[in-house]
Amino acid sequence: MAEENNNQYVALARKYRPQRFEDLLGQDALVQTLTNAIQTNRLHHAYILTGIRGVGKTTTARLIARAINCIGPDGNGGPTIHPCGECENCKAIAADRHIDVIELDAASKTGVDDMREILDGVRYKPVNARYKVYIIDEVHMLSKSAFNALLKTLEEPPAHVKFIFATTEIRKVPVTILSRCQRFDLERLSIETLMTLFTKVLASEKIEAENEALRLVARAADGSARDGLSMLDQAIVLGNGKITTETAKNMLGLADRQQTFALYSKLLEGDVAATLQLLQQQYTNGATPLIILQDMIDITHLLAKVVIMPDFINDPSISENDREMCKKLSVVPINILSKIWQMLIKGLSEIQYAAVQIDALEMILMRIAYSAGLPTPADLLKELKKKSALNKKSVSTVQETSNGVQVVSEIAESNDVVILDSITDMLKLMAAKKQPLLMFDVKHKLTFKEFSHGRMHIAVDVDTDKDLVARLRQFLETETARRWAIEIDYEPLGETLADIESRQISGDKKNISEYPLVRAILSEFNGAKIETVIRKAVEEADEENETDFSMPETVYENYNEDED
Repeated sequence: MAEENNNQYVALARKYRPQRFEDLLGQDALVQTLTNAIQTNRLHHAYILTGIRGVGKTTTARLIARAINCIGPDGNGGPTIHPCGECENCKAIAADRHIDVIELDAASKTGVDDMREILDGVRYKPVNARYKVYIIDEVHMLSKSAFNALLKTLEEPPAHVKFIFATTEIRKVPVTILSRCQRFDLERLSIETLMTLFTKVLASEKIEAENEALRLVARAADGSARDGLSMLDQAIVLGNGKITTETAKNMLGLADRQQTFALYSKLLEGDVAATLQLLQQQYTNGATPLIILQDMIDITHLLAKVVIMPDFINDPSISENDREMCKKLSVVPINILSKIWQMLIKGLSEIQYAAVQIDALEMILMRIAYSAGLPTPADLLKELKKKSALNKKSVSTVQETSNGVQVVSEIAESNDVVILDSITDMLKLMAAKKQPLLMFDVKHKLTFKEFSHGRMHIAVDVDTDKDLVARLRQFLETETARRWAIEIDYEPLGETLADIESRQISGDKKNISEYPLVRAILSEFNGAKIETVIRKAVEEADEENETDFSMPETVYENYNEDED
């Protein structure tokens, strides 16, 4: 029987449980505090550890018990932040069989009688250890009477007793208990930290894994090392000893990230038919509606952060695929993203109570496609002001001319015609018509040599998508109701609109840094730098995500410089 137990498989979460403080991931503040407390002999009589499941609360409690009771290999050592792991105390505590380290599950022993039974032994000195340690897990589950019974002992315990509490619900612990303890908040582990842990574990287990697969598991673990290792265990079995991205997706029921971005792009363009078609493909491939919805919420949050903080796109936690898609979709205004966020969050409750979840998700996406682009109250007010100004102008014309009514009618009709006199007008039109991908391609993949309404001369790199010019032509002809003549030169690109925008921003930063006040601020605050320069003209225009591309006259003869 013993031989069978020795050969029994041990789950990764148990096998690789931290045995030293150095093995605790993401808890630097806790480790440093305990290190200083042990070195200066300022050990508190009660600690409370809080955090989400699987971040190491119980493990930390056992490590503290070992640290303060370790006697070293020679039996003469004192409390240390580096327990030897060889003395009898260290071995017994690690095996959960030490007589002086009492571990209690408050979820199963919640009553005052259970607490009295424990506290009766507090007055007796430890048998073998330096300190008698009481570890109470899920302490928030204790009854009110049990907490009251603990109060007096917790406030003035004997010198040989230490209490260590662990809980996931710190708000349910009475403040009278909290005030008698040193509190440590164990942090949720980042995706990068979890991936480092997974890589180390898999190297020890000699198992191959794709980096993207580990990222998917780390994201699904939601900051919990135990949850992540449990899912890693499952992925190893499912992949028969090798973890691939496809295996991880099948195990987690995830949608393909690129497909979800494509779905999101069609949603932003208002193409309902294509959106529903892509959704059905993902559903057929095994992605659950709730996971797709949560993924779209995550994309909305990511895009919003990139729009507000452009430098965030270089954050190491963002994968290369996500980074490329964010660059294309970051032209979406923040007010549109905010509307989409609200409707997706509301959709979470709808989809959970729906009889058929995929039908509910389809209705949610249709609602977003039709309503996310509706004008805001500020846009409506601005439009009303424009119409009011037009009406005033029409009235004055009637008074000054004999056939004013006919003239007014002609003016009103002419205002409905879309005239693109400059590249800026074209980009504004793309933004208004919700074409972020086309706008991105125009900015990054074309060079304009000449532009006028109905005609343009462009340079295109030979590696550029073949359908880009066709998409641009179709868009312009649809929106302006006229045929466009596009002359194309296939040659290496010159300075693109994106390059001009970047140069213009760099020039603005350089110019503003020469202002005496700005120079004084930069010199006063070490490491300060100019992140963004907002032009007054752009603020007054009150248009989302529009950039005024000032072109040299030698390059763009038809560019209207008055718009700069």
